[in-house]
Amino acid sequence: MAKRKWSGLKSEGTEVINLIVAYLKQETVGPLKDLGRFTAFGTLGSVFIGGGLVLLLVGLLRGLQKFSFFQGNLDWIPYLIVALVAVGVGALAAWRISSGPARRRLPKPEAPR
Repeated sequence: MAKRKWSGLKSEGTEVINLIVAYLKQETVGPLKDLGRFTAFGTLGSVFIGGGLVLLLVGLLRGLQKFSFFQGNLDWIPYLIVALVAVGVGALAAWRISSGPARRRLPKPEAPR
């Protein structure tokens, strides 16, 4: 009788351990895989957007350099224009990131009493 009691207790303990392991896998491995996928696609998208932006800015620079107005002493103006456009795009991106959907999810601060 005693042996049967310990046998049932051992199987219950094994079942509890298996349940805990399955739960931990579900709650850690799954979200970590999702986070890895999110990070990989986000990084890849950022690289492609950054590369495309560089190509567009170089194209703008070469297009501005074609004008005969920017010759001689004024040949630095296309570089200034492209730098200002790049800063503007960066400022626009920073503004949209800081005021995007994540900002709306933050709790509103309480008014001082």
